[in-house]
Amino acid sequence: MVASASVLLEAIRSALAETGVDVEGVHVQQAGRREIVRVIVDRDGGVDLDRVAEVSCKISEILDSPPLADQFAGTFVLEVSSPGVDRPLTEPKHWQRALKRNVEVHLNDKSMLYGRILEVTDTGVVLQTSAVDPVSIALSDITRGLVQVAFTSTADESDAG
Repeated sequence: MVASASVLLEAIRSALAETGVDVEGVHVQQAGRREIVRVIVDRDGGVDLDRVAEVSCKISEILDSPPLADQFAGTFVLEVSSPGVDRPLTEPKHWQRALKRNVEVHLNDKSMLYGRILEVTDTGVVLQTSAVDPVSIALSDITRGLVQVAFTSTADESDAG
């Protein structure tokens, strides 16, 4: 029996609500006699190792206690991490956390744009592309957004964090 990721997700989200950390996902995978529970967390400003350790302890406590402990047939391994740069930007908060970063944007009409995020609202983003004027895009027109990793920096990127 593999523990239910949706049951764990709701319990973990509830337990972490006051910490300022968002639970982006919970994945459970059978690995021999154990189960691997992967929890992806994020927050505005990102998560550092100290925050991951703190969150990991809280999650471990709730997974070790009933009723969640009963979800596991045997032992489990807990892995807590941040989403990483390859996570698709699917919600306004993801776009906000990528502010000032370069992104690749796939649109409903199958076209793509590359640019730097200048502004994010609940309904759209503003990109500085190669065009002179910034481009406003409704989130509903976007099928996929990805942060583009830059291996060089400019003066503008020094505060992108």
